[in-house]
Amino acid sequence: MPATLTQQIDKFITAALAEDVGSGDHTSLASIPPAARHKARLLVKDTGVLAGIELAKRIFTHVDPTSNVEVYLNDGAHIKKGDVAFIVTCNSQALLKAERLVLNTMQRMSGIATMRRQYAQEVSDFPIQILDTRKTTPLIRFLEKWAVRIGGCTNYRDGLYDWIMLKDNHIDACGGIASAIDKVHQYLSDHNLNLGITVEVRNLEELNAVLAKGGITRIMLDNFDTPTMRTAVEKVDNRFEVEASGGITRERLREIAQTGVNYISVGALTHSVRSLDLSLKVITE
Repeated sequence: MPATLTQQIDKFITAALAEDVGSGDHTSLASIPPAARHKARLLVKDTGVLAGIELAKRIFTHVDPTSNVEVYLNDGAHIKKGDVAFIVTCNSQALLKAERLVLNTMQRMSGIATMRRQYAQEVSDFPIQILDTRKTTPLIRFLEKWAVRIGGCTNYRDGLYDWIMLKDNHIDACGGIASAIDKVHQYLSDHNLNLGITVEVRNLEELNAVLAKGGITRIMLDNFDTPTMRTAVEKVDNRFEVEASGGITRERLREIAQTGVNYISVGALTHSVRSLDLSLKVITE
């Protein structure tokens, strides 16, 4: 795990526990002896793809450095109702403090990984990549994009800082496509930056303007119907990467892939996901 991701995870865990625990988990402090230790199992109550195991291990280590997690199912595993993903042995007060954070994050991440796997499998026989977007939950984007990778799809840009994306508002605000591209190149040169450049187009007229100007990495076809998308791909003729975006549903994936686009970006895979049902149960026997 990269050091930057580790730091981000640790910062997140600290903040998330502070939000939930506040001045103390008074229920556990009142009812559970300080030295008590218990085992608990992560029980699967749904069908899908598991994600968040590595995060859960770090959460338990954070609340109790002596905790031990016996992993039975790893991130990316197919899961079904009745499966046990892991058994954790932990200080009991710490276990109950961490329970909701573990479940909230794993359920969300597993829901994303499940949906991503389904989308990836729809077009697994095409040379195409399914991309995520910035339509993520503030402050936990890194977890949601982690789940995207576990589910077998590809991260696009992490934020506004690592890729240039000229969308309709940028283009309209600076007077057109050619002007926007020129300004981007000047900015990148002035700041000694080497970033990919995507330009969003809304119709074939705008596509022609991009093709005439050039100097970009990728053309994003925004809300194109399938026949127009196919025409656009033929016009580009492999000079630039082509991405389909807007109004993408699972039912349309194959017909879109058949047009010859290189990428399909889908915001719904992080903003419209159903979390998987998981529970953490103390073992009493």
